Amino acid sequence: MMNEEESRSLLREIRDNQLESLKLQRQHLDYAKQQLERSGTQVAESIGLQREAIARTRVIMAIAIPGVVLCVGLIVYLIARYF
Repeated sequence: MMNEEESRSLLREIRDNQLESLKLQRQHLDYAKQQLERSGTQVAESIGLQREAIARTRVIMAIAIPGVVLCVGLIVYLIARYF
């Protein structure tokens, strides 16, 4: 059977290991929080870039579609006129 001093020593060791474990858990939690914040920032930036790309596409389409329709119309006119 263990004597009192061995029991105390074992309990201190257990306590110290638990404190170290808690310290590591806090560090991991802090790291996870940082990663979550970084991920949120990246998602927000990605959504902003996608919205900007959609807006630019709409502007280009507003210019390109009428231009294509005009070109097709002129080609039809030239074909009809010379044939």
